[in-house]
This record gives sequence, structure tokens and C-alpha cells, in this order.
Amino acid sequence: MNNPGKNIAGSNMNKWLVTASIALAVAAGGAQAAGDAAAGQTKSATCAACHGPDGNSLNPQWPKLAGQHAKYIERQIADFKSGARKDPVMTAQAALIQEQDIPNLAAYFSSQKRNAGTAAADKVALGEKIYRAGNAATGVSACMACHGPSGSGNPQANFPSLAGQHAPYVEKALKDFRSGGRTNDTGKMMQGVANRMSDEEIAAVAQYVQGLSR
Repeated sequence: MNNPGKNIAGSNMNKWLVTASIALAVAAGGAQAAGDAAAGQTKSATCAACHGPDGNSLNPQWPKLAGQHAKYIERQIADFKSGARKDPVMTAQAALIQEQDIPNLAAYFSSQKRNAGTAAADKVALGEKIYRAGNAATGVSACMACHGPSGSGNPQANFPSLAGQHAPYVEKALKDFRSGGRTNDTGKMMQGVANRMSDEEIAAVAQYVQGLSR
């Protein structure tokens, strides 16, 4: 007997894999020289006020930048500057960053070691299930298809590292994708995933990735 949910999930996965392939091609064609981490550190004081001197923020609502892929950080700063990604605080802060400093800041925070996190024990089972296998019944694709089994992401496709990231931040990001409050994802991939996730699944995945180690 055919499983309609499985067919939906498979169709969505195929669409997102095509989009990922396009993202990889664009990333390969648009490669740029790496930034200067030492120069980035000299300009990092404003960022450090919220994200921590080494990119490990103390407030779980603010993302850890430590260990994040440099090109992903660059893209997010650029999107805040252009208005493609909206946040009152970050929009104001990004407007103050000089274009030539963006790759250097990204290189600095990318070079830092991300502190490990701990997952809530009561959410690990569901979080791991969704992260590794998705939910065929509702068409949710496995998170690890893009973010990797260990949550290390894919720098070539500009898919971010999630391992050890604050759960409250991840949860808010997923809900923003679901509500349309955040729309700067490539090919609307994350909006498509989050639209099919329940609050329970979002909370569980957020806790699960917080406990992953790269």
C-alpha cells in the first residue's frame, strides 16, 4: 500500500536537494578570499557585547557565533544590512559595520571554539527522531539531510552549524521561519520545513541540537 505521507516527504526532500545543489554551485562559483581573523578581533567589541568576546553568548536568546561558518555569518550580516533579514537590534548594529570588516569579523568568530550545550532529557528522543528521520506523516524532512549527522552544517551550501547552539534561539528561528517573520533562507527551504513542524517538534529539535557536539 502506498504511504501518502512518505510520498509527500520524498517529494519535498527531492525539491530541497535540488535547491541545495543549486546553492552549492552558486557558492562554488562565488568563492571569495577568506577574511583576516586577527583584524576581525580588533573590530569585534560591539559584537562581543551580546555574542561574547569569543562568540559564546551568555544569553540563550542570542546565537553563539563561535565556530559558525564564516560565509554564513557574512551572509547574515549582509541580510541585516539590506533588510532581507529583520531584527530591530541587529539591523541597527549591522548598519554600523563597514563592508570591509564583514569578512574579517566572520573569520574571527568562525575561528573560535563553540561551547558545548546540554539537551533537556525529556525532549531528546523526539528531537533525535525528527532531526535524523523527519516525520513522513506530515512531510517534515530530516534536519540532518542539510545540517549533517553531527549538526556541523555544510559551509559549501551555506547551511549553518547547529551543534551546541542555544535551544531558545533555534526554537525562535524555526518559529520565525514558520510564521514568515524570517524569509532569508535559500529557496524557502527552512520555511517549507518549519511550516510542517508542530510546536512540540520544534522545541524537541532545538533541545536536541543544543546537546550535539561537532
